[in-house]
Amino acid sequence: MFIRKLLRKRLRTGLAGVAALALVGTMATAPAQAATEEADDSKVLRIATDGFIDSFNPFTSFYLMPTNTFKYMYENLVANSAEDTQVSEGLATEWDTDSEGKVWTYKMRPDMKWSDDEPLTSKDVAWTYNQMMEKEEMSVANGALVENFDKVEAPDESTLVITLKEPQANNPGQEIPVVPKHIWSKVDKPGEFKNDEDTVGSGPFQLESYEANKSVTLKANPNFWRGEPTLDKIQYRYYTNSDAQVQAVRSSEVDFITGLTPEQFKAIEDADNVETNVGNGRRFSGISINSGLADAKGKEFGTGHEALKDKKVRQAIRAGIDIDTLREQVMQDYAQPATSFVPSVYEKWALPEDNPVVTGFDVERAKKLLDDAGWKAGSDGIREKDGEKLSLRFLTDADATIEQNTAKFLKPWMKDIGIELKNEASDADTTSELTTKGDYDMYYSGWSLGPDPDYQLFINTCASRPDAEGNGGTSQDGYCNKKFDKLYQQQHVELDEDKRADLVHQALALHYDDAASVTLWYQNQLEAFRSDRFTGFTKQPTDGGMIANQVGYWGYTSVEPAGAEDASGEGGGIGARGWIGIAAAAIVVIGGGGFLLNRRKKSDDRE
Repeated sequence: MFIRKLLRKRLRTGLAGVAALALVGTMATAPAQAATEEADDSKVLRIATDGFIDSFNPFTSFYLMPTNTFKYMYENLVANSAEDTQVSEGLATEWDTDSEGKVWTYKMRPDMKWSDDEPLTSKDVAWTYNQMMEKEEMSVANGALVENFDKVEAPDESTLVITLKEPQANNPGQEIPVVPKHIWSKVDKPGEFKNDEDTVGSGPFQLESYEANKSVTLKANPNFWRGEPTLDKIQYRYYTNSDAQVQAVRSSEVDFITGLTPEQFKAIEDADNVETNVGNGRRFSGISINSGLADAKGKEFGTGHEALKDKKVRQAIRAGIDIDTLREQVMQDYAQPATSFVPSVYEKWALPEDNPVVTGFDVERAKKLLDDAGWKAGSDGIREKDGEKLSLRFLTDADATIEQNTAKFLKPWMKDIGIELKNEASDADTTSELTTKGDYDMYYSGWSLGPDPDYQLFINTCASRPDAEGNGGTSQDGYCNKKFDKLYQQQHVELDEDKRADLVHQALALHYDDAASVTLWYQNQLEAFRSDRFTGFTKQPTDGGMIANQVGYWGYTSVEPAGAEDASGEGGGIGARGWIGIAAAAIVVIGGGGFLLNRRKKSDDRE
C-alpha cells in the first residue's frame, strides 16, 4: 500500500528508512523500568528504537522495524555480501541462468535445518514463492518481486528452478524471505498471522517475544548455516524520541543507536566508552513534487497546484534551491552531493555528476524558467498567472529537525524567485495520509535503496501508480513518462552489465530533467555504540559502510562482548573475524552468462 511504503521509506534514515534494525526512539519516561532481568547480560545487545510494528509477517508487513528483523529471521535464496554488497551465497550455494536469462537454476546448501531442527530444502523455497504468486494476501509486501515469475519448481530437495515470463538482469532470488512450509502451511489465515513469538526460521536470530511499545527480543539460532552467533540475544527497547536514545546510550541503558541527527552525533562523539560510526548511506532525501497525480489507468486525483504540471516550473524550483548550502548547514556535511534517486554509493548505477542534464543553483535561470512559463511577478514579488498566485504548500514532519531546518531555508529562496512557500508541519501519519490522497504540492521525502536499481526504477513507471486510497502499486513520486517506461523495460532485460548501466543512466537523466522530485543529498548514517560492552560490528560495505540498515544480517551477527578472550570464534559462536571472512567470500556461479549477473553490486543499497 502506498501509505505504508511511504512511511517505511521515510523512516529509513538509517532506514529512516529506510532506520534499519537500529532506529530512533524508545520508551518515554523511565527506560530503565522497561529493562528486563537480562539487561546486564553480557551477551544481550540492547538497541534503541521507536520503529512501528504492525506484525512480523514477512508476506504482509511493509514497515521498517519488522522488515529489518526479517533479515535476521529468514535467509534468502541468495544474499548480499558485507564486503561490497555483491550477490553471494544464501540458501543456495550455486546458480546458473540460460543464455536468455529466463531460466534460473539454484543448487541448495546440503543438510540445512530450520531453527526447530526440521530439514530445510528447495521445497520450502518453492512453496514460499508459489504462495506469493498464487495468493493475493501473500503478495502484499513483496509481490512485485515475483511478478515476472512464470513458475517455480523443486525437482528434488537440492534443486530449485525459476522460470521467468521474460528475461531479467537482476538475480530473482534476492530479498524474498523464505519461510518453513511445515509451519506456514498449517496457518489458517496466513495473511492475518502476526507471527510475533517463538518463530521458526533459518536466519541467525529468531523472534522470541514482542511487547508492543516496550521491547522486541530475538534469540540466537543454533542451526544457522554460517554458525551460531556469539550473542545470545538482541533486544530492541522503545524510547519516545531520539534525544532519549542518546541519553540511554550515554548511561549504558542501551548499547547501540542509529539515525542520529548531526547535532546529536556531535554531542555524543566524545562521550566516555562510546564509539561512533559515519556510514556511507544507501538512502536519498529530497523534495517530492506533485506534478499531477493519476492512478495507473490515468484517472487524475489530488489537489496539486496546476502550475506544477509544467516542467519549467518544477525545474525552476530546483534551480532556486542552493543545495550545497543546504547540505552544509542542515546536514553539517554529513551527506554526499546528490544527482538522482540512486545514491552514489552504487557507483555503477548512479547518475554521474558530470552528466549534461545535471544543473546547479542558478537564481537567474529559475526566474527565466518561470517567465517562460508565463508566471509574472506581482506587486508583492510573488508571481501570478491568470489572477492566481504561485503559492505552494510544503508538507513536513513537525518532529523531524532536518525537515524543519530545510523548510526554513527553502521559504526565502523560493520567495527570491517569486514563489510563496507555506510550510505545513504535522505528524508523519498525517503527512502520509495527505500524500496518499494527493493533497499536497511538495513534501519532504526519502527512500532507501537495495543492491539493484530495478525496483526503484519500476516504482517510477506509470503502471506503479496507486489510486487516491493507496490501492494498487507503490510509486515514488506519482511519476509517469512513457519514455522512462521504455528505458525501464530495456534495462530490465539487458544482460550486458555495461549496456544496462547506460540504460539506467538514461532513465535517471530523463527523470532528473522532468523534475518530479528534487534529490537533495545522500545522507550518512550516524551511529554510536558502547565500546565497553561490545565489539566486532560489521559494516556494509566494509570500507566506510554502516552497521544498521544493511541489506542482510551482517551488522550484529558478528558482535561479541568487549574483551572476549576468544575473538576467533573457537568454542562458541563463529566470532567477528570469521564472520567478516565469510562476508568477503567469493561468489559461486556456474554456467551461462550468470557471472555477469551475479557479480553486480547492489544498487538498492547504495550507501
